[in-house]
Formats: sequence, structure tokens, C-alpha cells
Amino acid sequence: MPQTVAFTAPREVGLADVEAQPLEPGTVRVRTWYSGVSAGTELTAYRGTNPYLTGTWDPDQRMFLPGTPTFAYPVEGWGYSEVGEVVEVAPDAGDRWSVGQVVYGIWGHRSEAVVPVGRLRGTLPPEDALTGTFARVGAVALNAVLAADVSLGDRVAVFGQGVIGLIATRLAVLSGAEVVAVDALPARLDHARDLGAAHVVDARVEAGAGAVVRRWSGGGVDSAIELSGVVPALHEAVRSVVVEGTVVASGFYQGGAEALRLGEEFHHNRVRIVASQISGTPVALGRRWDQARLVSTVMGLVAAGRLDVLPLVTDVVDAADVATVFARLDAGDPAILQAVLRFPAAPAPTGAPA
Repeated sequence: MPQTVAFTAPREVGLADVEAQPLEPGTVRVRTWYSGVSAGTELTAYRGTNPYLTGTWDPDQRMFLPGTPTFAYPVEGWGYSEVGEVVEVAPDAGDRWSVGQVVYGIWGHRSEAVVPVGRLRGTLPPEDALTGTFARVGAVALNAVLAADVSLGDRVAVFGQGVIGLIATRLAVLSGAEVVAVDALPARLDHARDLGAAHVVDARVEAGAGAVVRRWSGGGVDSAIELSGVVPALHEAVRSVVVEGTVVASGFYQGGAEALRLGEEFHHNRVRIVASQISGTPVALGRRWDQARLVSTVMGLVAAGRLDVLPLVTDVVDAADVATVFARLDAGDPAILQAVLRFPAAPAPTGAPA
């Protein structure tokens, strides 16, 4: 019987049996090999802090309102970084898809899924399957870099060197920027150097990372991208930019923002804060960019060897051990960077921890 990852209560997660889905027109059946864990988003389900679990999302007003939560436990099938093998194809699914292909897309942490072909993002050689788990997180990173309007010769600060932050660092470097990377974990700053960061800053520095970045850049960076989801980091990003500089708030911030002070640098330097979220691309880019282009751009860089993502994978674990993975992430285990769930159909991974 197929299984899915289920959050059953705050800090309770495991595998649950689910019924096999019938093949529908325009779909394929995929047997999952790997599914990447997006720690920032998924910890909100694990901890019970996600706003969908605490309020009602009104899609017409696009507001969270008091009332019955939109989601309730158990929350099943979260995850948006899947890779698997096509095992069945609907007759009308088109000529592009065939049994035996290794595909990547979004169908959640589940051992098997019936996926509309429009949600498949591409195919991969079997030996490169693990790279497909970076398609979505890479798109999130690229969206943030585009929102920062990075140009050749710019100085850019990237706050938060988790998986998405590290990818953003590399993409900003590839865009021609001189990048300073900020994080509290030395190992992640080492990764940032490997990906081309010109300078790194320990987020715990007494003066505040924003002041250090400002001194390094000789008066402020042109833009700062905040990807940690930590409000004090967003405040330091505001402190780090030039007059009329741009701060891209791309982290998933939870609760209030007491550490964000808007009467100081934000006010006096006329800082512009823009939100970046994967449901849309920057307005200034018009219709030229969409989610599909974000994904294809990132995966093209991966295939060309210009964005090496496999060194970011620290843990490939059996899906049955999902509770251990989330407990480590929740505790802030510094040894874990990108965790990938391996389902029973998967071969041994290539180029990453077994």
C-alpha cells in the first residue's frame, strides 16, 4: 500500500498508509525515489506555527482571518521537491512521457502518486536523479535574486546560508555580483566561500552583521536578500544596504516582528523592502518569467555544472525515519543541511551520502 508523510500533531510526524489513486486522464503514475525536505516551510507544519493551521486563508481577499483553520491535523503529503520513476501513463498524457522515465516535479512526500503531466517539470538521467530534489528550492532562490535586481558589479549580501541561501549566493555570483554571505554556522560560511562568496560574516558578531557588511562594502551593499526566516536577520539586512537600497524578504517569518525596527535605518535610508514568494515572479519582469522558467533555468545551470548542488546534501534517509529528521531540524542540528527522504523504490543515490 502507498504511504505518505503525515504531520499528526505538533512535533509528531510519521508515515501513514493511503489508498492507491486511480490513473486519471492526463496523468502519469510515479513511484517516488527521493523527496527533498524544505526545512523552513515544513517545520511550520511540524511545530504547528503555519498560519494555515491557526487561521482561515480567504483566497478572494487574500488575507488570513479569524475562524476555522484552513488546515487541520493530520496534514499529509507536504513536500515539493520530488523525483521518481514513471510506472504508468494515461493514454492521453502525450508523447513526451513514457514508462521508465525518471521525472521531477511536485507531488509531496509520498511513495507513489498520480501526477497531472502539467506538474512534471522534466526528466533526468537516473544517475542524476538526486539533483531533481533541488528544482523547487533552486527556483525559490532564483526568484529572490531576480527580485533583488542584481546587476554586474553589484555588491549583494545574502543573509542565511541554508540550502536556499547558498543557492542564492551562487546565483548572485553567476549574475556578476560580489557577494557577502551571512550566517551563524561556520560550516555554512565555508560552503558559501566554495560557491563564490567574496566575503563571509558571522551573524553573531557583537556589532551586528548589518554594520559589518556596511563597513566591508564601504557604505552599504546595493541589495540584501534575507532567506533565514529570522526577523533579527531581516533587521540586519535593512541596516546593511545603501540609501534607497533594496532588501528582499524571502524567508518564511513566523509570529511577530519585534526585532524589526522601522524608525532607524529603514526610515532614514529610505530602504525598500520587497517580498519574494514562489507563487509569483517579480512584477517588473512582466510575463517573461514564470515558475516553469525559474525551474528550467536552475536545472539548466545544474546540468551544465555551473551550480553544484550535491555537496549540499548531508543526509539521505529512509522515509520511515522521517521523525528523526524533523527532530534534528527542529533542534537546529548544525550537521544537517539538505535532508532527502529515500523511498523503497529508490536506487542507491549517486554523489551524495548513502
